[in-house]
Amino acid sequence: MKNVIIYSTPTCHFCHMAKDFFKENDIEFTDYDVSVDTLKRQEMVEKTGQMGVPVIQIGDSLVVGFDQGHIRQLLEL
Repeated sequence: MKNVIIYSTPTCHFCHMAKDFFKENDIEFTDYDVSVDTLKRQEMVEKTGQMGVPVIQIGDSLVVGFDQGHIRQLLEL
């Protein structure tokens, strides 16, 4: 199984959709709340060059936003 990380905020609708998707598909993930974790927010911006959430890292791949099709492909679902 690939390592899954999501950079999110509590008020982000698409972040909630992504986390629900992972839970429904029994995908373990690490969630970083970038609204309060300034180090993880900086890390996210360095990886993507932007402040938009969610940012989802699956293995070495990054997905900005909740692109379910791309996420399914990366997770081989």
